[in-house]
Amino acid sequence: MVFLTSLLQGWRRGTFLMLSSCSFLQIRGHSSRSKKSNRVRVLVDMDGVLADFEGGFLKNYRATYPDEPYISLEDRRGFWVSAQYGMIRPDLCQKAISIWESKDFFLDLDPIPGAVTAVKQMVNLTDTDVFICTSPIMKYDHCPFEKYAWVEKHFGREYLEQVVLTRDKTVVSAHLLIDDNPDISGTEPNPSWEHILFTACHNKHLLLKPPKRRLHSWADDWRSLVSSGRH
Repeated sequence: MVFLTSLLQGWRRGTFLMLSSCSFLQIRGHSSRSKKSNRVRVLVDMDGVLADFEGGFLKNYRATYPDEPYISLEDRRGFWVSAQYGMIRPDLCQKAISIWESKDFFLDLDPIPGAVTAVKQMVNLTDTDVFICTSPIMKYDHCPFEKYAWVEKHFGREYLEQVVLTRDKTVVSAHLLIDDNPDISGTEPNPSWEHILFTACHNKHLLLKPPKRRLHSWADDWRSLVSSGRH
């Protein structure tokens, strides 16, 4: 935990590097692999893909605000939870935000079923580099530290080198990005990666136009998706 404490201190001082494992990651504009290489680099989102953000939020929201209206997982629509709550009543927007700004929220999230096993298997595939690419919230009191702690808790300390914290995923070079956010934008208008939409309660109703693809769950054929990134 000394390592994690140092990371958080570096974040607060502004000296923490946003991209870890820099020898493997490159800013957009450099090739993510040489023409002769068959290696594939996969970025895996954390909240909603590895960690059950939606389930954790709903449980904590109902426990914190038992007398307030809530939105069931079946009725969730749109990536931003707070926006949908704000449509019920404006003050519920900030109440929703207060849940994930609270201490231990990110640390205590349950893993998405099959996520830990699948990612560990993915890491062991030949010529495959896997990074957990996640965006911390702007209120950084707890979130950055807890994201690292969550990875250490569920994957092991050795996976901390595979964590990339960034507010802009478009500048990270890779072949595939598995993410539940249907609308990822940033500085780079044409990211190097193909966005594979991971199915979540808030996006399952969306119809994707080819060639956009989904990964419905970790029980789905993620190996074929990884293999497709080699071509």
